[in-house]
Order: sequence, then structure tokens, then C-alpha cells
Amino acid sequence: MGYAAQADDVFRTRLAERSDELDQLFMELYDDCAALDALKEAMAEAYAARPGDLRELDKAREADPEWYKRGDMFGMTMYSDLFAGSLNSLADRIPYLQEQQLTYLHLMPILQMPHPHNDGGYAVEDFDNVDPAFGTNEDLAALTAKLRKAGISLCLDFVMNHTASTHRWARRAQEGDPEYQSYYFCYDDRTVPDQFDGTVPQVFPSAAPGNFSWNEQMGKWVMTQFYPFQWDLNYRNPKVLVAMLGSAMHLANLGVEVLRLDAVPYIWKQLGTNCRNLPQVHAIVRMLRIALECVCPAVVLKGEVVMAPKELAAYFGTPEKPECHMLYNVSMMVNLWSALANGDTRLLKAQTDALNALPPNCWFVNYLRCHDDIGWGLDEDKERELGIDPLEHKEFLYHFYEGAVPGSWAMGELYNYDAASSDARSCGTTASLCGVERAVITHDKPALETAVSRDLLLHMAMAFLRGFPMLSCGDEIAQLNGWNYKEDPDRVEDSRNLHRSRFDWDKAALRRESGTLQNRLWDGMAELRSMRDDPCFAPDAWVSTWDAHNDGVFALVRKSQGETLVGLFNFTGQAQHARLGGSDSIMGPMDADLGAYEAQLVRR
Repeated sequence: MGYAAQADDVFRTRLAERSDELDQLFMELYDDCAALDALKEAMAEAYAARPGDLRELDKAREADPEWYKRGDMFGMTMYSDLFAGSLNSLADRIPYLQEQQLTYLHLMPILQMPHPHNDGGYAVEDFDNVDPAFGTNEDLAALTAKLRKAGISLCLDFVMNHTASTHRWARRAQEGDPEYQSYYFCYDDRTVPDQFDGTVPQVFPSAAPGNFSWNEQMGKWVMTQFYPFQWDLNYRNPKVLVAMLGSAMHLANLGVEVLRLDAVPYIWKQLGTNCRNLPQVHAIVRMLRIALECVCPAVVLKGEVVMAPKELAAYFGTPEKPECHMLYNVSMMVNLWSALANGDTRLLKAQTDALNALPPNCWFVNYLRCHDDIGWGLDEDKERELGIDPLEHKEFLYHFYEGAVPGSWAMGELYNYDAASSDARSCGTTASLCGVERAVITHDKPALETAVSRDLLLHMAMAFLRGFPMLSCGDEIAQLNGWNYKEDPDRVEDSRNLHRSRFDWDKAALRRESGTLQNRLWDGMAELRSMRDDPCFAPDAWVSTWDAHNDGVFALVRKSQGETLVGLFNFTGQAQHARLGGSDSIMGPMDADLGAYEAQLVRR
């Protein structure tokens, strides 16, 4: 075959070890030998084009396959243009990232996109090229090389579910080409769309209602589960899969080391289902994993799976047939904010127990804020078990973080409020949601001290969880909300822009000035990294919650290499006492007193 002629022994050996499974998965899904050969040809071409320094990285990562689980992993997510401007300007700012000992940097989408309406870059019109507003592919390759030299792995989003309506495939489809209409879900009338709508929930019921949009030029209904300018891809067509996997490998050859699979549970559509978490999704992710292991094994997959804990384990696959290396820990993010608002850690503990019960191959990226909103997807069955009304609790939380509940310290905004279901999500930076902004505006120094304590408590608890921590850029200097988005006609309709503001370099300059707000947070993040240098943060550490006999205190225990570390986190604004029972095999009993919003580490 042609692909064998292009490859050396390394690629042929990797492919031979995985070919039987790849063939089986592909043929079960498509029964198309020509398309399978096209995929293998694309894999061989990507391997042949892989730069020598990245092949060396592949060898190192094959020898150290759990590199991303080390305790010193420390991440950050950012919009490159808001942080520095172009990719070249970002490269000039790498020393700032090194100051924080980052090992992982997630850039929000930088691939070619329509302007101005692009859903923050998640409407992609070219998966193979950087948007000119950020630079060029050569700039990206140069940036990744400089980041690698600084010990930082770059993560980029790979938007598998949809393309922009301006993508070349969508343009051809709108011109009437049936070949490219088959890359999407296009229908002459509402018969099939109505059947889908009968079982498929809406993603944005108020901002973008429905799952289909009428395209006047094409004269057809097209599936658009997210926004009308984002057309869902039809993975029933093997050409779509082959092309998308080719783009993934192309990004890897530009030096991208982590691919974040955006909205991956949605990628397979089937009538009569909710089009979420279907078995074919896992077959596709497994094939992507196999392709990367053959071509560029240094690259890892991070899944964005905003689903219940019972759905998460499947996205890791099994130790024998792995899928994603790690997932975004969305549910823990939500539960941390919930516990902070009501001073009750019972739901947080239950959610932690559910995730800790997952198999050892399940690994998470933990965070407090990211580019997106806080969607209040709590475990409703557990809430009812604890005597909490799920709807009332959700309404309390989003109004609390809007600052509309008496006693709330937060300043934020609602996103995607739906009056029919009383559903809404929350926006705002970590500092503003913790009360820093309100305290600054009112010149209330005691309130500011309390707000900083909340902020640091959340970060410390997040970093103690199983997985590794990721900051949202600006959290390290307590960056506040960017209300000026309301003055921009291209941004005003999306309240998520509240926490998507330009990085304040003037404020960052204060990070070394003792006594400043920025210095408090900067030093707090240094303490967080110091905590994670402990041997109890080894990849194979045993992690469990512990009963503190106090619902206001969240207790976690880590044990590794004969060492035991206890983390105690007071989620209330009052002093609390914690009493932990002992265990013959882990630790003796202990008592501890904690101040308001205090995090305490205890060696046992």
C-alpha cells in the first residue's frame, strides 16, 4: 500500500500493533475500505511530515506516558489576543508564564474564523490554518517551540462537532453541491428535523433556540445545535472523519501537544436518541487516539464532557483501549462554587466521592473559571436526598452570583436565562465572584481581606483534588470583571464577555509589591504550587474525602509513598471545628480549628 512506502519502521511498527483494532472500528462504523485506506494514507503522510524535534519528544513521552499526571503540572488558560496580542507577542511574554512555573498553556481558539460572529472562535472556517488576526502557522510552530524550551505544553481546542457556516465545505454545500451537503445534516423540509427535535434537547434555548436553521441560499434546513452559524458535521460520512483526523494530526505537527475535544459527546447523531454520549462517539475518539499514537504519541487528548459523572468514565476508555487522557472537571468546578455560596459542602463531598470512585485511568484538569459560563449542573438526585430542592437551589445560586441575593458579596451576570425552565448560567471572574470587586468599589478593607480568603480557599481546594490545576489567566492577579464589553456592539449580546477582558499589565506590575491585592494572589498561587511539590501529589496517590463532622468543612486525604497529607477547607464565613476519625491503615484521629474561609494542610 502507498502509506507503507512513506513510513519508516517506527511508524509501521506502531500501526501494525494497532491496525486490527483500527480496521475493526472503522469498518463497523463505515464498511468502506477505500476510506480506511485514505485514513492510513493521511496518517503516513502526517508521520513523514513530522519534524525531527517533535519525533524526539514522541520518544520521550513514550518512555514517560504519564508525564501529564505529575504533581508539578500547573496550567493556565487564556485568550492569546487579550493577553498579549499576536502569537509573536505572546512568545515575548513567555517569561511571565515561566515566573508562574507553568507546564501547560491552553490558548482559546486561534484557527481561522469568521469575524465578528464566531462564538469566541468556536466557529472554525479552516481547521488547518491560524487566523490572520493572530498570525500564521509558522508563528504557531515558532511559539510551540519556544514554549517547549520553557517546559510548557501547548493545548488548543479541536472543535469536532461543527464548522462555521463560512467553512469551505459549508460554502460548497450552500452552492448546491450534494457532495458537501452530505458533510452536514441538510433537509428539504421539516419532517426529519422535527423528529430530531422530539428527542434532542436544546443547547441554548434562549440564545439560539431549536436544533435546525433554515438556509435560504441552499433552500434547506441544516442542523445547528449550538448557533445558526455553526453547522453540525455528519460523521456518518467517513470523509468527514478522515478529513478531521487529518487536521488533528496537522496541528500536532505544528507542535500542539494537547488537543481539547470541544463538545465531543455531541458528535454522533441518531434519530430517536438525545444525540448525546452514543457508542459511535467512543469509537471515533478511540480511532483518533490510535491515529495519534501511531503518528505523534507525544500528543494527549483532553475531553470537554459536560455530563453527569456516570457518563465520564466511558470517555477515558479502558486501560487496554484508552480514549481521552484527561477530562475537564466541570462538575467539581460547579460544586466548589455551590459550596462557597451556601457554606454547605455535602454536595461537594458527594461529587468528589463519585469522581474518586472512577477507575485509576481517569484523570482531570481542575479549574475554577475558564472562558465559559458556570452552568449549574448539580446532582439533582443527591440534592433531593439531602433535602435540597434542585430548582430553588439553582435559582439561589445564579441569583447569588449575580449579586441579587441579600448578603451576596458577588458581582456577576446571568447567561442564557430561560424563563420557561427557570434555567440560567453565571458569568464573572473568580475574584469578582468571590467579592473582591464589590470590596474594592466600596473601599471596604475587611471585606477585601475576606474576599481574598475566599479566592485563595477555592484555589487551594481545587488544586488538592485528583488531577492537576489550571488557572484562568488573570486569576493570579485578581483580575476583575470587564464591564466595558457592553460598549462594544460586537460583544454586548454575550455576557460571557464579562470575564473575557484584556489582561491588565499595569495591575500585573504590582504582583511583586508587598501588600497589594495582586501580590496577595500572586503569592497565594506560589503557595499552591509549593503544596503540590509534596510526594502526596504523585500520579498514583490515593485520594479520598473524609468526614469532618461539620458540613461547612471539606476534608480530603492524600496518601502516597508512606506519607499522608490532610487538606481541610472551611467554606463558611465563621470559625469552624473539624473532627476527623482515625483509620488503622491511613491515619489517627485528629481535631482542627479553622478560621473563616481558611485552608489548612496537616501532615499525619
